[in-house]
This record gives sequence, C-alpha cells and structure tokens, in this order.
Amino acid sequence: MIRAILSTAVLGACLASAPAYAGGSVSLSFQPVNPPDAHMLQTGLRLYALAEGIKSGRIKQKGFGNVAGLAQNGRGNLGIVHQEGGGHEGTIRQNGDGNAYGLFQFGRGTSGRVVQNGDHQAGATFQYGW
Repeated sequence: MIRAILSTAVLGACLASAPAYAGGSVSLSFQPVNPPDAHMLQTGLRLYALAEGIKSGRIKQKGFGNVAGLAQNGRGNLGIVHQEGGGHEGTIRQNGDGNAYGLFQFGRGTSGRVVQNGDHQAGATFQYGW
C-alpha cells in the first residue's frame, strides 16, 4: 500500500513538472465541387465583402507579426485574408475569372496558402492556432 502511494506521488510530481504542450492549430476548409454549391459560397463571400466595403480583395490584420499576400490574375475575382492574433501567414493566389476565396485566421501561428486555377471556383478556410 505504501509503495503504491509513493509511486503515485512520484509520478504526480514528474507530471506536474513536465512542460505543457504549447502550440498547434486546427483548420477547416470548404471547397464546393459542384456549380450550385460554389455559386452559393461565392454569394456568401460577396455579401460579406459588400458589408465590409471590399471590391476585389482585402487583407485585414489585427495583431502582431502577421504576413499576408493576395495575387489575382483575371477578372471578377474576390480574395479575402482576415487575420486576428499574432504570427499568422496567409496567401491567396487566383488565376482565372470569377473566383472567390476567404481565408480567416485567428489565435496565433497558423499558416494557409490557397491557389485557385480556373474559373468560377469558391472556397473558404477557417484556422485557429494556439
């Protein structure tokens, strides 16, 4: 009995002094594969853009140490990179016409790179890092 109590106490002390895991992220992406769903997502992103006063693209950063880029080659594209927190990296590259993508990053230390090639595609990625 005493051996079990001592073993538990030693194990507890070791676990209490072990460093906690610091860092990680979770991402959720949605990229419709059929035209009706792509159109629905594009409409949602364009309504968001309208409410935010965005014409074709926007990078919005709140925090420290964030890096973002947006490159568009074509007509009628919409790209949104929204970062809140610190240490995020996010880029969107669109080649073609009528594409829409939203990359939304929160917390800290996430990384997202999006490339759209073609016409009338849509997608959204939400990332949270800790």
